[in-house]
Amino acid sequence: MGAAAERTRAPVDASVATTGWALVGVAVVLVLGAATRYLEQTIPAATEGSAFGEVAAVIEYPVYAIVLGLLGNVALAQLGLRDRLAAGFRTEFFIKTGLVLLGASINIAVIVRVTGPAIAQALVLISVVFGFTWWLGGRLGLDDKLRALLASAVSICGVSAAIAAAGAVQAKREQLAYTASLVVLFALPSIFLLPALVDAFDLGPAVGGAWVGGNIDTTAAVSAAGAVVGEEALQIATIVKTTQNALLGVVAVALTAYFAFRVEHSAGSARPRARELWERFPKFVLGFLTASIIATVFTDAVGSAAARPLISTVNDLRTIFLILAFVAIGLEFRVAPLREAGWRPIGVFASATVVNLAVGLGLAVLLFSGFSAARP
Repeated sequence: MGAAAERTRAPVDASVATTGWALVGVAVVLVLGAATRYLEQTIPAATEGSAFGEVAAVIEYPVYAIVLGLLGNVALAQLGLRDRLAAGFRTEFFIKTGLVLLGASINIAVIVRVTGPAIAQALVLISVVFGFTWWLGGRLGLDDKLRALLASAVSICGVSAAIAAAGAVQAKREQLAYTASLVVLFALPSIFLLPALVDAFDLGPAVGGAWVGGNIDTTAAVSAAGAVVGEEALQIATIVKTTQNALLGVVAVALTAYFAFRVEHSAGSARPRARELWERFPKFVLGFLTASIIATVFTDAVGSAAARPLISTVNDLRTIFLILAFVAIGLEFRVAPLREAGWRPIGVFASATVVNLAVGLGLAVLLFSGFSAARP
């Protein structure tokens, strides 16, 4: 075989190998997802009447999924396989598919009623938390691009916001990896801590859901914590977080313009285009709304009893995709980027999280007290 043919074949072989490893990664997620389903369905019944029975009865599927994902993460790292399989850990795909399916279980009238206070909450929360994080990062001497990533992640929607901000400000890959790891580090305990605080403060499903949706950074973790609180809280938390996601495009374009015109402006810099607002808009929001409209029209047309089996099937599919997303979160968690960046970014992120919690709780109580997701 000639040298030219060898050069052509090498990239093809590498691509096939990469695809193969990615498929194995997907298989790992599916196996751990099946194990999660088995545990959450069998452990409560198996432990009923025992000392562990009461605890097992309240443990929801996100807990099993994340724990199994973290255990798989450790095992694959020890075997030297984690990085090769990482392309198959499709957290963003799984969570966005699950959220689109979640739209089918929410009457569009609920979304319309929640959207008003959700937009007010999102605008105030994003403005205050983004501004505080940007200011504190500047006071501690952080790089402007890292400040933009941290501020976007903690004030909007975690990793997705960090990805959008990274594209807008052209951040380094290491800065994005660091921010993503920081988001997961703070989101994981929040999945368990916030539902416990919702219960301790007796906030109720509406205020509790709004608090969870407005404060936990990642959409997947919001879904997990909302599911722990309850179905109504999950619906409101998802709508609040989805509203924040919808504002991601606005923030991303604002960052693009700010860095283009102020931070990195030069004679040869390209001007940001208006179409970037649409390009950066999270498209799954449209799928979520479409699913809600279709399900609402279908239920009104055939009646609740006739629609229930189909809606139930869609809900089961939604749970499966969310389980896969939580497993992938555990598999993707990284400690190394956190060690390398030092304490200052962690201090900024932690401080911003505290501000987010305090302001978010006040807004949730102010805007969602007395609200109910049930039909009026």
